[in-house]
Amino acid sequence: MERRLAAILAADVAGYSLLMNADEDATYSAWKSARVEVIDPCIDTLKGRIVKHTGDGFLAEFPTVLAAVECAVNIRRK
Repeated sequence: MERRLAAILAADVAGYSLLMNADEDATYSAWKSARVEVIDPCIDTLKGRIVKHTGDGFLAEFPTVLAAVECAVNIRRK
């Protein structure tokens, strides 16, 4: 059995259900844009990978805690 350390980032969109109720098309479009333009590139740059999609969120694995935190901060700032 191989052992390794990893840091997991769990993230989701706050208020997603309310946003979907208000304007489903715009909310879905904004989520897709955020994934393509901000989230996925940030994860890739910091050597992470998405291990699970949760609809309005995801679980991402990173090789270090610093990389996971840096990604979370970068996503939150944009």
